[in-house]
Amino acid sequence: MPLEETKVRTPSSAPARIIAGGIVIAFCYFASSVLITLLVAVLLTYFLDPVVNWMENIRIPRALGSLIVVLVTIALVVFLAWSLIERVDQFGADWPNYERPLRAAADVVQKKMALFEARVSEIETGNEAAGAGTRTVEVQEPHALRNAIFARLSTLYSFLLAATFIPFLVFFMLAAKRQVWHATMQLFPATQRTDVKQTLSDVTQVLRSYVVGTALVGLILVIASWLFFMGIGLDFPFLTALVSGLFNLIPYLGVILSWMPPLMIGLKQFHSVGPFIGIFIMLMVFHLIAANLLVPALVGWRVRLNALALTVALLFWGWLWGAMGLILAIPITAVIKVVCDHVEGWQPVGRWLSA
Repeated sequence: MPLEETKVRTPSSAPARIIAGGIVIAFCYFASSVLITLLVAVLLTYFLDPVVNWMENIRIPRALGSLIVVLVTIALVVFLAWSLIERVDQFGADWPNYERPLRAAADVVQKKMALFEARVSEIETGNEAAGAGTRTVEVQEPHALRNAIFARLSTLYSFLLAATFIPFLVFFMLAAKRQVWHATMQLFPATQRTDVKQTLSDVTQVLRSYVVGTALVGLILVIASWLFFMGIGLDFPFLTALVSGLFNLIPYLGVILSWMPPLMIGLKQFHSVGPFIGIFIMLMVFHLIAANLLVPALVGWRVRLNALALTVALLFWGWLWGAMGLILAIPITAVIKVVCDHVEGWQPVGRWLSA
């Protein structure tokens, strides 16, 4: 009589899953600089890998091709940064002219708030007599300027640390692509390597489609905004178009954020409501075209997330990592969906993310 094998499964309890999830979130928060650096390097690697493959096809060694691509990319970034610094310096020199209308608008809002507070204080006058005998303890706040300097130094240190490591990471990932792929396969049993290979292949297609497509959409938005701002005579059209166009890439919130740069620049030049209405309408049209035509055509059907999952991802990663979280939320969620689609028991989560 054949012996029957019985598998004993001990389902993990809900508290254990909650604790594990909390540990993962805490790790993502405290190791944010390391994880963001790695993720940005991975996205750049997927963006530059087709160029390295092309150079390898024309008999250039992969290590040499990777070095050339990384050096050319660094030179291009430095050139663009230097061009932007000149425009930012010019904008900084003209900042007092833009500060006056902004200060006037802020003063109007401040007066409204002061009037509201005065009316509220009239209601609370009856409670002041009751608390006349109470003792007030003043707590001196730390110096604001010192806190601002330390905050800027901390941000600058994190940025310089990431900028230093990213080129090396990209080079090593490009040059040792096959070795890393083979070593990754060795981490799994032989019976699972086919599924793992398919999963990694799908992740590669998703990330490459997202990075290349998003770069093209961003370039189109920046050029279209640049031409529009030049057409209406807005000051600093390229710098304004660069910031506004990149903001416009952010789903949902991007269209509102893209209004801020031309609004701030236009307060000095325009003294009627008409130009601002035109700017808002045109940027809204750019956003709708990008979201409904360019992104589906260039990013492709592989990065397919429903509106609710996308909104939750933006809220969560934006809360966890700030501005970089908003940028990385979509590729992270897309990769999670691909992994869920290939792991038994997680397919319902993958279907929910794309429903």
